[in-house]
Order: sequence, then structure tokens, then C-alpha cells
Amino acid sequence: MSTEQLILSVGAILLAARLLGWIFQRLGQPRVVGEMAAGIALGPSLLGRFFPGAFAYVFPSGSVPVLTALSQVGLLLFMFVVGLEVDFKRILQRRRLVVLTSNASILLPLILGIGLATALYPELTGEHASFSSFALFMGTAMSITAFPVLARILQERNLLGTDLGTVAISCAAIDDVSAWLLLAILTAMVHSAQSWHHLALTLLGLLGFVTMMLLPIRRAAARLETIYERRGAGVGFFSILLLIMLVSSWTTERLGVHALFGAFVAGLIMPKNERLIAETTERIEFLTLSLLLPLFFALTGLRTRLDLLAGGRMWGYVLAIIAIAILGKLAGAALTARASGMAWKDSAALGVLMNTRGLVELVVLNAGLELGVLSPTLFTMMVMMALVTTFMTTPILAVLKIGQFSRESNQ
Repeated sequence: MSTEQLILSVGAILLAARLLGWIFQRLGQPRVVGEMAAGIALGPSLLGRFFPGAFAYVFPSGSVPVLTALSQVGLLLFMFVVGLEVDFKRILQRRRLVVLTSNASILLPLILGIGLATALYPELTGEHASFSSFALFMGTAMSITAFPVLARILQERNLLGTDLGTVAISCAAIDDVSAWLLLAILTAMVHSAQSWHHLALTLLGLLGFVTMMLLPIRRAAARLETIYERRGAGVGFFSILLLIMLVSSWTTERLGVHALFGAFVAGLIMPKNERLIAETTERIEFLTLSLLLPLFFALTGLRTRLDLLAGGRMWGYVLAIIAIAILGKLAGAALTARASGMAWKDSAALGVLMNTRGLVELVVLNAGLELGVLSPTLFTMMVMMALVTTFMTTPILAVLKIGQFSRESNQ
């Protein structure tokens, strides 16, 4: 792929992402929803179908590996920031309600996803996926709540400082940790499909990695806060943070898990100094959100094939997936929150918020496609589910009169 072609591909992606992101933001949606839609619009389902010549010119076959490499860098940075923003001290403020609600909002979708897998297997699974790995993946995908997108929705609606906002963001944080742990186990299962001995060694290595990161490395990383307070956050300081992230990602990839899990854990163990987190997040997101993640959305769009959903049977599957995804999160979170003493209105709002799947869902789905767990058809169905469950959040909150939307937000 030539430099000229790369510039054209990236320029087209950024233009579409900014345009649709702005349009969706005017409609009261987080900008990321528009960027997700832009990725699909640039893919074979729309641009490739109606303007095949333009599609082939902007995205020749040689562009995919380059876009994949660049988007992977963006995903590593994104997952590092997600882990960085998870603060367990905040979760402990209302630990009984948070633990019960988050567990229910994971377990019920997980069970429903596994049940759905029995109906979809083997018709819509990947070529070489076993039922156990396929079922675990479907359960994991149904359990996702997008922590970063949820945080921005709460910020836009001035809910972050409320009881509802605190519970929602805390539950989403636990959901994220659980989902990435499940994905790590799933990846190990797929890579060790022919050998339980290899799987046991991989899981043992994963356990050792997590223990090392949460105990000695976390204590060592705590010294970074002292360095930050004394010297500030210069180029050298951020280089250290990025090196820790890269080493962690490389380690999990070598273990046969997933590099994204390592990036997430690296962010998780960082000091939770508010100024440090804010400055680090701002610097990383400036590049990631403006350039690298739109490339990931475009890559997802290139893999999404709406033409594969031919016939009532396929669309019936789509509706079933969306319904089960919504039901699992809504019932699991709302009913548990209500039983724990939260008002019905706030409980319903919490269930809606926990259905926000956003970018994190797309990351998991792309991982499932790359691992061979999902077929291209099921991948397309699940992408549609991610869009619907994310898109519905702000309109339903408006109907419930929860929070007040502000268009001042940037995401």
C-alpha cells in the first residue's frame, strides 16, 4: 500500500467519522455512535454496494493489513485508558448494591447468551470453534457494558455526581473487568483447543500474570505518583507509562491470551491520582479518539456484511439477539437494584445504562471474528445489536427524564 493510498484511506475515514459523529451528537447521541455508524457506511454494506468503484479505490485489498496494524495500536491505548479510569475505591462506597447489581447484570446475560448459543450453533459459528468456546463467547458478548461510553453519557447528562451515576459507573467498571477476564480465558481456550494441558498452563500463566501485576508491580507503579507530584508529566514520564502498557500487552499476547487484556490490566494498576489520570487520559485520547479509533470503526465496517442477512430467518436471529441482549442487562440490573432499595425509576434507568455496549462490544466482536469463533454473518448481527443497544440509551433516559443533556460534551 503506497503512502498516497494510505493518506486517501485515512482521510476518507476521518471525514466520515467526524461528519456522522457531529450529526449524531446533534441528535443527542454520544459522538462514538455516529463514528460506529460511519464505519459501517464506509464498508461493503453501503459504500461498497452502491459505489463499488469508489470503494475499491479508497479501500483496496492491500489497505486492510495497514489499517489493522494502526487500529491495534489505538485499541491498546484505548484499553489502557479504560483500565486507568477504573477506581475500586469508588466502587467500595456502595459495595453491597454495586456488587449485587453488577453480578446480576453479568450472570443473567451470560446465561441467556449461552442459551442463545445452543440455538445458533453450529449454523452461525466460526469454522473451527467448539461449542464451549462459542457459548462462552456469546455469554461474554451479551454481558458487555461499555465503561468509557457510559461515563461520557453520564457526564453529558450531568449524572456523574448522583447516586445513580455512581452506581452505574461502578457496576460498569466491574462488568468491564469481568468481561476482559472472560475474554482472556476464551482466547486461551481457542488457542489451546487441541490440548487441555496447554490450556491449563496458559490459565496458570494468566493467574501468575494477574497476581504479579496486582501485587508487586502495582506497588512499584505507586511510586510513579510521587515522581508525577515532583516533576510533573513530561515526555519521559508518559514514555514510562506506555512502556509498562506495551510490556504488559506483549506478556499476555505471549501467554496466548490477548494483548488488549494486558493493556487493560496495565491501566488498572496505575495510581488513581485524579490529576494524573485526567492528564494521561487527555493526552492519550487526543490522538486515539481523533485518529486511531476511527480506523478501527472503519475496519469493523469493512467486516460487516449486511448482504449476508438475507431472508426472514436471518433477520429473526437479529431481532432475537437484540431482544435477549436488552432483556438480560435490563432485568439483571434493574430488578436487583430495585430489590436492593433503589427507586423504580432509577432502577429502570440503571438497566438502560448498563445496556450501553458501544466500542467495547465492537472490540470483543472483532476479537471473536479473528479467533474464528464468529462467522461473518453472526459478526454482522452482533454489530447491529451493539449499535441498537448503544443508540437506545439516551432517548430512553430522555423519556424517563433522567438527567439533562448538554451538547457541550466532546464525546
